[in-house]
Amino acid sequence: MAIICPTVTAFTEHEYKERLLQLMPFAERIHIDLMDGEFAPTKSPDLGYVWWPHELETVDIHLMYQNPMEHLARLIELKPHMVIVHNEASVHHMHFAAELHKAGIKAGLAILHDTPIEWAYQIMHSFDHVLVFSGDLGHQGGQADLGLLDKVRKIREHHPEAEIGWDGGINADNIAELAAGGVDVLNVGGFIAKSSDPHAAYGTLVTALKH
Repeated sequence: MAIICPTVTAFTEHEYKERLLQLMPFAERIHIDLMDGEFAPTKSPDLGYVWWPHELETVDIHLMYQNPMEHLARLIELKPHMVIVHNEASVHHMHFAAELHKAGIKAGLAILHDTPIEWAYQIMHSFDHVLVFSGDLGHQGGQADLGLLDKVRKIREHHPEAEIGWDGGINADNIAELAAGGVDVLNVGGFIAKSSDPHAAYGTLVTALKH
């Protein structure tokens, strides 16, 4: 069964705390977006500020940073469930994944919309999770390009053990199709965060996923 994973995308410390606490009553797993203003055009609160309540046991960090290795020590200190870095970032991907694994943290690899999935084949097996990115880098919303389900199929063929995530444009109209297409983790931003009732929006997605 696919997992609905609400995302936290914030540009100030106050907004970060607000978004995080908003999800606490219902989210089983959350996805925290972190942007450096370089790889992604926007900037989130500094990694030194990042925290989450201890009740949240499954927290993924999506690191939209140009140079992830510079932040490895802090990431390991935070002990998230998983850290996701971009295929397009300036990092020795396999070494980064190995350091996370040594610390008991899962490693994820994100692939931007226009990056051919074949470009990631050589490093993909070092990662536990592969994220198909269909969104607007550093922002919530965007469109879910369902043509990218072909990437999901190729990931499954090339790395069948990987958990596959999707980020970008998930809503009640497409969530079931994405899950049926092989997506395991559905990272949902705007549909929940921009709703007047985030808990009800989450419930709408849960219902849509079952049909």
